[in-house]
Amino acid sequence: MVKAGNNVAATAHPLATQAAKEIYALGGNAVDAAVASAFVLSVVEPSMSGLGGRLQAIVRLPNGEIQGVDATTQSPLAYDTSFVKPQRYGYSTIGIPGVVAGLCKLSEDFGTLPLATLMQPAIKYAENGYNILPGEAARQARTRAQLKEFAGSRQYFLNADGTSRKAGDLVIQKDLGKTLRSIAKSGKKAFYEGEIARQIVADMQANDGLVSMADLKNYKAESSKIVQGNYRGYDLYGLWLPSFGAITIEILHILEQFPMADLSEADRMAVVYQAIQLAYKDRKRQLKGDDVGALITSKAYAKQQAAQISLDRAPNKMGYLPEVPESWSAAMGHTTHLSTADKEGMVVALTQTVGPNMGSKVASPKLGFLYAVTLGSYLGIYKPGQRVSSHISPFLVMQDDEPYLGLGAAGGSRIVTAVAQVVSRIIDEQLPLNKALAKARVYPDKDSLLLEMHDGVTVSKGLENDLRKEGYALKPILDKARFGRVHIVQYNRKKKKWAAAADPDWEGTAVKSN
Repeated sequence: MVKAGNNVAATAHPLATQAAKEIYALGGNAVDAAVASAFVLSVVEPSMSGLGGRLQAIVRLPNGEIQGVDATTQSPLAYDTSFVKPQRYGYSTIGIPGVVAGLCKLSEDFGTLPLATLMQPAIKYAENGYNILPGEAARQARTRAQLKEFAGSRQYFLNADGTSRKAGDLVIQKDLGKTLRSIAKSGKKAFYEGEIARQIVADMQANDGLVSMADLKNYKAESSKIVQGNYRGYDLYGLWLPSFGAITIEILHILEQFPMADLSEADRMAVVYQAIQLAYKDRKRQLKGDDVGALITSKAYAKQQAAQISLDRAPNKMGYLPEVPESWSAAMGHTTHLSTADKEGMVVALTQTVGPNMGSKVASPKLGFLYAVTLGSYLGIYKPGQRVSSHISPFLVMQDDEPYLGLGAAGGSRIVTAVAQVVSRIIDEQLPLNKALAKARVYPDKDSLLLEMHDGVTVSKGLENDLRKEGYALKPILDKARFGRVHIVQYNRKKKKWAAAADPDWEGTAVKSN
């Protein structure tokens, strides 16, 4: 569904989208709407994000300035990298949370309404309850066995008899409401230095967790370094590490070397497939420093990469780098993204996550929220005090110094590829938002080409056969939401209005406010 108006929002949950509309009605700007929506998502979509998670956001201010916020999770100072347990959940995977610091920074630096006002929708749904959506109920049910291992998780995410909630059940979270009220009253300090911090640390100490009071007190949401590019005359803006904005730009720069609008759908998919494989070999390379970022976002490097792409036959064993972190190849990524824009030209693309489904599976008693997976090798090995990198890639596109697109995605390693493919569909094919989001996407899995082919997705007639004729090891994917979930806003210069759309693969919505 596409909505058009002076102020718009697209989020992964109808209640989060409604919160944005309520904030716009109070006179809030796009940052205010984004912060309110993000706090609501932490209540109603805990499998994807929450107060114990990490956040990256990029903001276009009304004066044209681009700003970024890095609030990703961080390794505790007591983390011993000489003995890393390859665990995917539990207390040993928990790092220092960043979401609260990030949302507070966004509100303080760029918002107009008080934080307490922005948090009222989230507090309302925590204390009065909300009806759980089918997708969220299913995701929680899939982790029931792990959730049962931890007292807080059993209390907050399972019924009294140990069963999982069903779609439509009313969920009331009084303890989470108290946590949110403390943050609304005292801001970041309540979470990182006050009673909430003390309860976090007490729980960590009782269960061999590593996060300390010093870790929490010293954590800061930081301003991000902006990376830039240009695609067919449109200016591109993403975030440098720990976001993967440089890789997103690299893929688009490679695609620019081909007449994408004039290619057959099979050739287009072939180019995208090979561009992703080439760019993804730079994921580890970019960790070596800023100089690498400048290289991989350069047009000269993109031309070198594009010269390796064949339109005649499938390439022979392009492959991935060996020994990548598990999160880089997981079949399903669990994250949430929202985009907002207002009548003054402010645009926000914000992505937050707890990592895999239900994060660490740990919630501290009395607090009500889950912690993200940060340690334990799922995201890679990081030094004490180091922030973790991920495929999160909130993204902005400008046209003649005016805003054009604000977008991002959920979906783990598919985030970058979803963003790049949607941007290309809109710019190269001039597709409206709903059609661009519905077009089939591709993703390389080792030497196979994964093709999105579930009900509702738009797949060109004969595409499967054409790709096979070109020699691709094609694997049709019939499951929904496996190729990233994009939530997007777009500015129409002629009508001087914004449009917004939510990815059809998810339960999200878009809204307008005049």
